[in-house]
Amino acid sequence: MTKAITTAFTRLLPKCTHLQVPIVGAPMAGAGGAKLAAEVTLGGAFGFIPAGYRDAHVLRTELDTARTLLNTPPNATLPLGVAYFGWKLKEQGEATTTEMLDVSLQHNVQAIWFSFWSKDQSKWARYIREKDAASTEERSTVIFVLVSSVEQALMAVNEWKADVIVAQGSQAGGHGSAHGPPLQELFASIVDAIPENRPPILVAGGLSNGSQVAEYLAKGADGAVLGTRFLLTPESTYTPGQKNALVAAKSNSTVRSVKFDEARNTKGWPEGTDGRGLVNALTNGFQGNAREINMDILREKVKEATAKDDPEWMVTWAGLGVGDMNEIKGAQPVERATETVSDILKYLEVGSLWLENVKEDVSDLSKTTVTLPRIKMRHN
Repeated sequence: MTKAITTAFTRLLPKCTHLQVPIVGAPMAGAGGAKLAAEVTLGGAFGFIPAGYRDAHVLRTELDTARTLLNTPPNATLPLGVAYFGWKLKEQGEATTTEMLDVSLQHNVQAIWFSFWSKDQSKWARYIREKDAASTEERSTVIFVLVSSVEQALMAVNEWKADVIVAQGSQAGGHGSAHGPPLQELFASIVDAIPENRPPILVAGGLSNGSQVAEYLAKGADGAVLGTRFLLTPESTYTPGQKNALVAAKSNSTVRSVKFDEARNTKGWPEGTDGRGLVNALTNGFQGNAREINMDILREKVKEATAKDDPEWMVTWAGLGVGDMNEIKGAQPVERATETVSDILKYLEVGSLWLENVKEDVSDLSKTTVTLPRIKMRHN
């Protein structure tokens, strides 16, 4: 019988009957979509469709595809979420933002995720609450807010009234704060700043396996977000060349740079945002004095490499955990609940950690459900 782990995060999603582990598949623009999000959900975790650079028409199509893949009835809650870039919504204007959010709400998604937002955009969280209250379908959209500092976490709680905080450390692949601290430091600081009555906190950045997730659960996190792990799946839209480059990568094969976006000519990201990707010929081209870097030449090489699927001159986002991954797996087996729960429970037992106030005995793997409330850990 499949076992499940329950935390404050999973209890927010009672309609997600597939959910068996407190793990979220990161919304990865350019690498994920309906198929990956649905497979993550079917595997026992919680998937997100990145709205990122998509328009309303494409997003509708993606959500229709996800509903079919999940075999979810037309009016039922769709057991996955949609993620938006705050800066992109601002660039598009209020009318387009309203349309984009309405697409998700009309499809009755379980959650909406905001990242790279500005303070004045908390009004969109209120918009979602108002639309939910006016709905005749008893809808309650769970709002995720990505943060990379204590200040942002406090705004997410006090102004956005976020249901879930996603703490993204500097180890994360893809876009993030150029000045953000490592995940361990960020998570501890947020917990210290918001010790009581806080929303569930998910950790993100460089995580690659169940034992790492278990370590953060033991420290009081309510779940984890994995991104790079899901790039190495057939369902990811990364090219074969990019996936092979990820498989070959080591733990020291990534670098953070703002020049990834300059080379791709992807503009608009907020000041102070950069990205972590694989080291390759492209990143070698970044080196040296800024005056010596001919960005026009690099952009042409990126364009040519993309057409040829040559990962040496392509941007391939990846987190620090990429060195732990050496094969391409389907999204379901990666987070199949029995595998991940067993890994987590094994860590808690072998690490000589005792849970206080846990309703079930975690050493008994025959238990169907293990509930992890907000916990304090003590070491032997």
